[in-house]
Amino acid sequence: MKVVERYIMRRTFAVFMAALVWTLVIAWTTQVLPRINLVTDNGQSALTFLKVATLILPSIIPIVVPFAVAVAVALTLSTMNSDSELAVINAAGASRWTIVRPILLLALVAAMFSFVIDNGINPYARQKNRQLMAESRADLLSLVIQEGTFRKIDDGLFLQVGERLPDNRLGGIFVADSREEGVNLVYYAKSGAIVQRGDEKVLMMNDGVIHRKTMTGDLSVIRFTSYAFDLSAFMSAASEVTLMPEDRTTQYLLNPDPNDKAFQQNPNEYRAELNQRFTEWTYSLVFALIALAVAGDARSHREARVHPLITAIGISLFVRWLGFFAAGKADTVPQYAYMVYGVPIVSAAIAIWFIVTSRTMELPMSWADRMTNLAGRVAEFWNAIRLRVLGRGAPGREVG
Repeated sequence: MKVVERYIMRRTFAVFMAALVWTLVIAWTTQVLPRINLVTDNGQSALTFLKVATLILPSIIPIVVPFAVAVAVALTLSTMNSDSELAVINAAGASRWTIVRPILLLALVAAMFSFVIDNGINPYARQKNRQLMAESRADLLSLVIQEGTFRKIDDGLFLQVGERLPDNRLGGIFVADSREEGVNLVYYAKSGAIVQRGDEKVLMMNDGVIHRKTMTGDLSVIRFTSYAFDLSAFMSAASEVTLMPEDRTTQYLLNPDPNDKAFQQNPNEYRAELNQRFTEWTYSLVFALIALAVAGDARSHREARVHPLITAIGISLFVRWLGFFAAGKADTVPQYAYMVYGVPIVSAAIAIWFIVTSRTMELPMSWADRMTNLAGRVAEFWNAIRLRVLGRGAPGREVG
Protein backbone atom coordinates (compact mmCIF):
# COMPACT_ATOMS: atom_id res chain seq x y z
CA MET A 1 0.00 0.00 0.00
CA LYS A 2 1.32 3.42 -0.97
CA VAL A 3 2.13 6.16 1.52
CA VAL A 4 -0.83 8.25 0.30
CA GLU A 5 -3.18 5.28 0.69
CA ARG A 6 -1.98 4.62 4.24
CA TYR A 7 -2.44 8.33 5.00
CA ILE A 8 -6.04 8.30 3.73
CA MET A 9 -6.84 5.09 5.59
CA ARG A 10 -5.35 6.37 8.83
CA ARG A 11 -7.36 9.60 8.70
CA THR A 12 -10.56 7.83 7.68
CA PHE A 13 -10.17 5.19 10.40
CA ALA A 14 -9.69 7.85 13.09
CA VAL A 15 -12.86 9.67 12.03
CA PHE A 16 -14.70 6.33 11.72
CA MET A 17 -13.88 5.33 15.29
CA ALA A 18 -14.93 8.73 16.64
CA ALA A 19 -18.20 8.69 14.68
CA LEU A 20 -18.88 5.07 15.66
CA VAL A 21 -18.38 5.68 19.38
CA TRP A 22 -20.56 8.80 19.55
CA THR A 23 -23.30 7.41 17.34
CA LEU A 24 -23.27 4.14 19.25
CA VAL A 25 -23.55 5.95 22.59
CA ILE A 26 -26.57 7.96 21.39
CA ALA A 27 -28.34 4.93 19.87
CA TRP A 28 -27.50 2.76 22.89
CA THR A 29 -28.87 5.38 25.31
CA THR A 30 -32.19 5.57 23.47
CA GLN A 31 -32.52 1.78 23.68
CA VAL A 32 -31.46 1.50 27.32
CA LEU A 33 -33.69 4.19 28.84
CA PRO A 34 -37.00 2.32 28.21
CA ARG A 35 -35.54 -0.61 30.18
CA ILE A 36 -34.87 1.41 33.31
CA ASN A 37 -38.13 -0.01 34.71
CA LEU A 38 -36.20 -3.24 35.23
CA VAL A 39 -34.79 -1.54 38.32
CA THR A 40 -37.65 0.80 39.25
CA ASP A 41 -40.56 -1.64 38.77
CA ASN A 42 -39.06 -5.12 39.13
CA GLY A 43 -36.69 -4.26 41.94
CA GLN A 44 -33.67 -5.76 40.21
CA SER A 45 -30.12 -4.75 41.05
CA ALA A 46 -28.07 -2.27 39.06
CA LEU A 47 -25.82 -5.17 38.00
CA THR A 48 -28.74 -6.89 36.25
CA PHE A 49 -29.62 -3.64 34.50
CA LEU A 50 -26.01 -3.25 33.32
CA LYS A 51 -26.04 -6.80 31.96
CA VAL A 52 -29.23 -6.11 30.01
CA ALA A 53 -27.85 -2.80 28.76
CA THR A 54 -24.63 -4.44 27.61
CA LEU A 55 -26.48 -7.22 25.78
CA ILE A 56 -28.33 -4.58 23.74
CA LEU A 57 -25.12 -3.38 22.08
CA PRO A 58 -24.77 -6.22 19.50
CA SER A 59 -28.19 -5.41 18.05
CA ILE A 60 -27.26 -1.73 17.56
CA ILE A 61 -23.78 -2.13 16.09
CA PRO A 62 -24.81 -3.47 12.63
CA ILE A 63 -27.16 -0.49 12.18
CA VAL A 64 -24.70 2.16 13.36
CA VAL A 65 -21.51 0.94 11.61
CA PRO A 66 -22.59 1.80 8.01
CA PHE A 67 -23.48 5.37 8.99
CA ALA A 68 -20.15 5.75 10.80
CA VAL A 69 -18.44 4.65 7.57
CA ALA A 70 -20.41 7.21 5.54
CA VAL A 71 -19.55 10.00 7.99
CA ALA A 72 -15.87 9.04 8.08
CA VAL A 73 -15.45 8.84 4.29
CA ALA A 74 -17.44 11.97 3.47
CA LEU A 75 -15.85 14.09 6.22
CA THR A 76 -12.30 12.92 5.50
CA LEU A 77 -12.50 13.47 1.75
CA SER A 78 -14.30 16.80 2.19
CA THR A 79 -11.57 18.01 4.54
CA MET A 80 -8.85 16.82 2.15
CA ASN A 81 -10.57 18.69 -0.66
CA SER A 82 -10.76 21.86 1.45
CA ASP A 83 -7.03 21.55 2.18
CA SER A 84 -6.36 21.04 -1.57
CA GLU A 85 -4.91 17.60 -0.87
CA LEU A 86 -7.17 15.89 -3.42
CA ALA A 87 -6.12 18.42 -6.03
CA VAL A 88 -2.45 17.74 -5.27
CA ILE A 89 -2.99 13.98 -5.52
CA ASN A 90 -4.68 14.39 -8.90
CA ALA A 91 -1.97 16.80 -10.11
CA ALA A 92 0.70 14.27 -9.15
CA GLY A 93 -0.79 11.85 -11.68
CA ALA A 94 -2.26 9.41 -9.15
CA SER A 95 -5.26 7.47 -10.33
CA ARG A 96 -8.62 7.67 -8.60
CA TRP A 97 -7.98 4.13 -7.40
CA THR A 98 -5.44 5.63 -4.99
CA ILE A 99 -8.32 7.20 -3.08
CA VAL A 100 -10.86 4.42 -3.62
CA ARG A 101 -8.73 1.46 -2.50
CA PRO A 102 -8.09 2.42 1.18
CA ILE A 103 -11.72 3.52 1.56
CA LEU A 104 -13.05 0.22 0.23
CA LEU A 105 -10.60 -1.74 2.38
CA LEU A 106 -11.85 0.03 5.50
CA ALA A 107 -15.47 -0.48 4.42
CA LEU A 108 -14.82 -4.19 3.82
CA VAL A 109 -13.39 -4.60 7.32
CA ALA A 110 -16.42 -2.77 8.77
CA ALA A 111 -18.76 -4.98 6.72
CA MET A 112 -17.10 -8.18 7.96
CA PHE A 113 -17.30 -6.85 11.52
CA SER A 114 -21.03 -6.20 11.09
CA PHE A 115 -21.54 -9.66 9.59
CA VAL A 116 -19.86 -11.38 12.56
CA ILE A 117 -21.86 -9.34 15.07
CA ASP A 118 -25.18 -9.81 13.26
CA ASN A 119 -24.85 -13.54 12.56
CA GLY A 120 -22.60 -14.72 15.38
CA ILE A 121 -22.90 -12.63 18.54
CA ASN A 122 -26.24 -10.82 18.36
CA PRO A 123 -28.53 -13.93 18.42
CA TYR A 124 -26.86 -15.28 21.56
CA ALA A 125 -26.94 -11.84 23.20
CA ARG A 126 -30.65 -11.49 22.45
CA GLN A 127 -31.37 -14.95 23.89
CA LYS A 128 -29.42 -14.14 27.05
CA ASN A 129 -31.23 -10.82 27.31
CA ARG A 130 -34.64 -12.51 27.14
CA GLN A 131 -33.57 -15.00 29.81
CA LEU A 132 -32.51 -12.17 32.14
CA MET A 133 -35.79 -10.35 31.57
CA ALA A 134 -37.77 -13.53 32.25
CA GLU A 135 -35.80 -14.23 35.42
CA SER A 136 -36.41 -10.69 36.66
CA ARG A 137 -40.16 -11.04 36.07
CA ALA A 138 -40.23 -14.45 37.78
CA ASP A 139 -38.31 -13.25 40.83
CA LEU A 140 -41.41 -12.56 42.91
CA LEU A 141 -39.36 -12.19 46.07
CA SER A 142 -37.88 -9.01 44.62
CA LEU A 143 -41.38 -7.87 43.67
CA VAL A 144 -43.14 -8.29 46.97
CA ILE A 145 -40.43 -7.11 49.35
CA GLN A 146 -40.55 -3.57 47.98
CA GLU A 147 -42.22 -1.79 50.86
CA GLY A 148 -45.19 0.51 50.29
CA THR A 149 -45.46 0.08 46.50
CA PHE A 150 -48.01 -1.70 44.33
CA ARG A 151 -46.63 -4.45 42.08
CA LYS A 152 -48.48 -5.79 39.06
CA ILE A 153 -48.28 -9.60 39.12
CA ASP A 154 -50.71 -10.26 36.26
CA ASP A 155 -53.49 -8.48 34.37
CA GLY A 156 -56.00 -7.54 37.07
CA LEU A 157 -53.78 -8.73 39.94
CA PHE A 158 -51.86 -6.28 42.12
CA LEU A 159 -49.93 -6.79 45.35
CA GLN A 160 -48.58 -4.47 48.02
CA VAL A 161 -46.46 -5.16 51.08
CA GLY A 162 -46.43 -2.63 53.91
CA GLU A 163 -43.18 -3.67 55.61
CA ARG A 164 -40.59 -6.37 55.95
CA LEU A 165 -40.42 -8.24 59.24
CA PRO A 166 -37.66 -10.44 60.71
CA ASP A 167 -37.22 -14.03 59.46
CA ASN A 168 -38.30 -13.09 55.90
CA ARG A 169 -41.86 -12.37 57.07
CA LEU A 170 -44.02 -9.68 55.50
CA GLY A 171 -46.38 -7.25 57.19
CA GLY A 172 -49.42 -5.38 55.91
CA ILE A 173 -50.16 -7.50 52.82
CA PHE A 174 -52.73 -6.15 50.37
CA VAL A 175 -53.88 -8.05 47.24
CA ALA A 176 -56.40 -6.76 44.67
CA ASP A 177 -57.74 -9.42 42.28
CA SER A 178 -60.14 -8.47 39.46
CA ARG A 179 -59.23 -11.22 36.99
CA GLU A 180 -62.64 -12.91 37.25
CA GLU A 181 -65.21 -10.98 35.25
CA GLY A 182 -67.86 -9.34 37.43
CA VAL A 183 -66.09 -10.12 40.73
CA ASN A 184 -63.58 -7.99 42.63
CA LEU A 185 -61.61 -9.61 45.43
CA VAL A 186 -59.54 -7.70 47.97
CA TYR A 187 -57.29 -9.54 50.42
CA TYR A 188 -55.75 -7.94 53.47
CA ALA A 189 -53.55 -9.68 56.02
CA LYS A 190 -51.56 -8.39 58.97
CA SER A 191 -48.62 -10.67 58.24
CA GLY A 192 -47.48 -13.42 55.93
CA ALA A 193 -44.56 -15.01 54.08
CA ILE A 194 -43.67 -16.73 50.83
CA VAL A 195 -43.57 -20.46 51.55
CA GLN A 196 -42.18 -23.26 49.38
CA ARG A 197 -44.57 -26.23 49.09
CA GLY A 198 -42.92 -28.90 47.01
CA ASP A 199 -42.38 -27.36 43.58
CA GLU A 200 -44.82 -24.54 44.25
CA LYS A 201 -44.50 -21.19 45.93
CA VAL A 202 -47.46 -19.75 47.79
CA LEU A 203 -48.07 -16.49 49.60
CA MET A 204 -49.22 -17.55 53.06
CA MET A 205 -51.29 -14.73 54.62
CA ASN A 206 -52.17 -14.72 58.33
CA ASP A 207 -54.91 -12.96 60.31
CA GLY A 208 -56.78 -11.13 57.56
CA VAL A 209 -60.01 -10.60 55.66
CA ILE A 210 -61.34 -11.11 52.12
CA HIS A 211 -63.72 -8.56 50.59
CA ARG A 212 -65.76 -9.97 47.72
CA LYS A 213 -67.82 -7.55 45.63
CA THR A 214 -69.93 -8.42 42.58
CA MET A 215 -71.25 -6.26 39.75
CA THR A 216 -74.70 -6.26 41.38
CA GLY A 217 -73.27 -4.53 44.44
CA ASP A 218 -73.34 -7.57 46.75
CA LEU A 219 -70.54 -7.38 49.28
CA SER A 220 -69.32 -10.16 51.54
CA VAL A 221 -66.50 -10.17 54.07
CA ILE A 222 -64.69 -13.34 55.11
CA ARG A 223 -62.23 -13.45 57.98
CA PHE A 224 -59.41 -15.99 57.98
CA THR A 225 -56.66 -17.11 60.29
CA SER A 226 -54.44 -18.27 57.43
CA TYR A 227 -54.91 -18.24 53.67
CA ALA A 228 -52.62 -19.60 50.93
CA PHE A 229 -52.44 -17.61 47.70
CA ASP A 230 -50.79 -19.64 44.93
CA LEU A 231 -48.05 -17.77 43.04
CA SER A 232 -46.53 -20.67 41.10
CA ALA A 233 -48.64 -20.15 37.99
CA PHE A 234 -47.45 -16.57 37.66
CA MET A 235 -43.82 -17.51 38.27
CA SER A 236 -43.84 -20.25 35.63
CA ALA A 237 -45.57 -18.00 33.10
CA ALA A 238 -43.16 -15.16 33.76
CA SER A 239 -40.11 -17.43 33.53
CA GLU A 240 -41.04 -18.77 30.09
CA VAL A 241 -38.69 -17.53 27.37
CA THR A 242 -40.30 -17.02 23.97
CA LEU A 243 -37.75 -16.71 21.18
CA MET A 244 -38.67 -14.66 18.14
CA PRO A 245 -37.06 -15.08 14.69
CA GLU A 246 -34.59 -12.26 15.40
CA ASP A 247 -33.46 -14.17 18.53
CA ARG A 248 -32.63 -17.35 16.63
CA THR A 249 -29.16 -18.20 15.37
CA THR A 250 -28.45 -18.08 11.67
CA GLN A 251 -27.96 -21.86 11.65
CA TYR A 252 -31.45 -22.30 13.10
CA LEU A 253 -32.96 -19.92 10.55
CA LEU A 254 -31.37 -21.94 7.74
CA ASN A 255 -32.91 -25.13 9.10
CA PRO A 256 -35.75 -24.33 11.55
CA ASP A 257 -37.46 -26.98 13.62
CA PRO A 258 -40.66 -28.06 11.81
CA ASN A 259 -42.34 -28.46 15.23
CA ASP A 260 -41.60 -24.85 16.20
CA LYS A 261 -45.03 -23.30 16.75
CA ALA A 262 -43.84 -19.81 15.84
CA PHE A 263 -42.37 -21.15 12.59
CA GLN A 264 -45.57 -23.03 11.80
CA GLN A 265 -47.67 -19.90 12.33
CA ASN A 266 -45.57 -17.57 10.16
CA PRO A 267 -42.60 -19.08 8.30
CA ASN A 268 -42.21 -15.87 6.27
CA GLU A 269 -40.83 -14.09 9.34
CA TYR A 270 -37.98 -16.59 9.56
CA ARG A 271 -37.10 -16.22 5.89
CA ALA A 272 -37.35 -12.42 6.12
CA GLU A 273 -35.01 -12.36 9.12
CA LEU A 274 -32.52 -14.56 7.29
CA ASN A 275 -32.61 -12.32 4.21
CA GLN A 276 -32.06 -9.25 6.35
CA ARG A 277 -29.02 -10.79 8.05
CA PHE A 278 -27.49 -11.71 4.70
CA THR A 279 -27.86 -8.13 3.40
CA GLU A 280 -27.47 -5.85 6.42
CA TRP A 281 -23.68 -6.17 6.49
CA THR A 282 -23.38 -4.92 2.88
CA TYR A 283 -24.55 -1.41 3.76
CA SER A 284 -21.06 -0.50 5.00
CA LEU A 285 -19.75 -1.05 1.46
CA VAL A 286 -22.76 0.68 -0.10
CA PHE A 287 -22.45 3.77 2.09
CA ALA A 288 -18.70 3.95 1.45
CA LEU A 289 -19.36 3.93 -2.31
CA ILE A 290 -22.02 6.61 -1.91
CA ALA A 291 -19.62 8.81 0.09
CA LEU A 292 -16.92 8.27 -2.55
CA ALA A 293 -19.33 9.25 -5.30
CA VAL A 294 -20.25 12.38 -3.35
CA ALA A 295 -16.87 13.60 -2.06
CA GLY A 296 -14.22 11.59 -3.90
CA ASP A 297 -13.26 14.20 -6.49
CA ALA A 298 -11.41 17.51 -6.23
CA ARG A 299 -13.80 20.46 -6.44
CA SER A 300 -13.27 24.21 -6.48
CA HIS A 301 -14.09 26.06 -3.27
CA ARG A 302 -16.01 28.63 -5.31
CA GLU A 303 -18.37 26.00 -6.73
CA ALA A 304 -21.67 26.14 -4.91
CA ARG A 305 -22.99 22.82 -3.65
CA VAL A 306 -24.49 21.20 -0.59
CA HIS A 307 -21.84 20.06 1.89
CA PRO A 308 -20.73 16.52 0.97
CA LEU A 309 -21.36 15.23 4.50
CA ILE A 310 -25.01 16.33 4.37
CA THR A 311 -25.41 14.85 0.89
CA ALA A 312 -23.82 11.52 1.84
CA ILE A 313 -25.85 11.16 5.03
CA GLY A 314 -29.08 12.20 3.31
CA ILE A 315 -28.69 9.66 0.50
CA SER A 316 -27.57 6.95 2.95
CA LEU A 317 -30.61 7.54 5.16
CA PHE A 318 -32.91 7.21 2.16
CA VAL A 319 -31.23 3.97 1.03
CA ARG A 320 -31.34 2.53 4.55
CA TRP A 321 -35.00 3.48 4.88
CA LEU A 322 -35.74 1.57 1.67
CA GLY A 323 -33.95 -1.44 3.16
CA PHE A 324 -35.94 -1.29 6.40
CA PHE A 325 -39.16 -0.83 4.44
CA ALA A 326 -38.48 -3.90 2.30
CA ALA A 327 -37.48 -6.00 5.32
CA GLY A 328 -40.65 -5.00 7.18
CA LYS A 329 -42.89 -5.84 4.23
CA ALA A 330 -41.12 -9.17 3.61
CA ASP A 331 -42.62 -10.55 6.84
CA THR A 332 -46.05 -10.65 5.22
CA VAL A 333 -45.30 -10.38 1.47
CA PRO A 334 -42.51 -12.79 0.41
CA GLN A 335 -42.02 -10.94 -2.90
CA TYR A 336 -40.41 -8.05 -1.03
CA ALA A 337 -37.42 -10.34 -0.41
CA TYR A 338 -36.21 -9.35 -3.90
CA MET A 339 -36.27 -5.73 -2.79
CA VAL A 340 -34.29 -6.59 0.36
CA TYR A 341 -31.42 -7.74 -1.86
CA GLY A 342 -32.12 -5.25 -4.63
CA VAL A 343 -31.78 -2.07 -2.55
CA PRO A 344 -28.06 -2.49 -1.67
CA ILE A 345 -27.20 -3.96 -5.08
CA VAL A 346 -28.86 -1.19 -7.10
CA SER A 347 -27.55 1.53 -4.77
CA ALA A 348 -23.99 0.21 -5.05
CA ALA A 349 -24.29 -0.06 -8.83
CA ILE A 350 -25.46 3.56 -9.13
CA ALA A 351 -22.64 4.79 -6.88
CA ILE A 352 -20.06 2.79 -8.87
CA TRP A 353 -21.39 4.32 -12.10
CA PHE A 354 -20.87 7.81 -10.69
CA ILE A 355 -17.33 6.90 -9.60
CA VAL A 356 -16.29 5.23 -12.86
CA THR A 357 -17.67 8.03 -15.04
CA SER A 358 -16.04 10.69 -12.81
CA ARG A 359 -19.40 12.24 -12.02
CA THR A 360 -20.40 13.72 -8.68
CA MET A 361 -23.43 12.51 -6.78
CA GLU A 362 -24.97 15.54 -5.11
CA LEU A 363 -28.24 17.00 -3.97
CA PRO A 364 -29.80 19.84 -6.02
CA MET A 365 -28.74 23.32 -4.94
CA SER A 366 -32.42 24.26 -4.70
CA TRP A 367 -32.63 21.97 -1.66
CA ALA A 368 -29.77 23.85 -0.02
CA ASP A 369 -31.46 27.17 -0.79
CA ARG A 370 -34.70 25.94 0.77
CA MET A 371 -32.89 24.73 3.88
CA THR A 372 -31.09 28.07 4.15
CA ASN A 373 -34.34 30.00 3.78
CA LEU A 374 -36.03 27.77 6.35
CA ALA A 375 -33.17 28.31 8.79
CA GLY A 376 -33.42 32.07 8.23
CA ARG A 377 -37.15 32.07 8.91
CA VAL A 378 -36.68 30.03 12.07
CA ALA A 379 -34.00 32.48 13.24
CA GLU A 380 -36.25 35.47 12.54
CA PHE A 381 -39.16 33.82 14.35
CA TRP A 382 -36.95 33.06 17.35
CA ASN A 383 -35.61 36.62 17.47
CA ALA A 384 -39.15 38.01 17.33
CA ILE A 385 -40.17 35.84 20.28
CA ARG A 386 -37.05 36.79 22.23
CA LEU A 387 -37.64 40.50 21.67
CA ARG A 388 -41.28 40.20 22.66
CA VAL A 389 -40.39 38.30 25.84
CA LEU A 390 -37.75 40.85 26.77
CA GLY A 391 -40.19 43.69 26.04
CA ARG A 392 -37.97 45.40 23.49
CA GLY A 393 -40.30 45.21 20.55
CA ALA A 394 -43.59 46.29 22.10
CA PRO A 395 -45.37 48.88 19.92
CA GLY A 396 -45.87 52.39 21.30
CA ARG A 397 -43.14 52.02 23.93
CA GLU A 398 -41.15 55.17 24.51
CA VAL A 399 -37.64 55.39 25.85
CA GLY A 400 -36.42 58.30 27.99
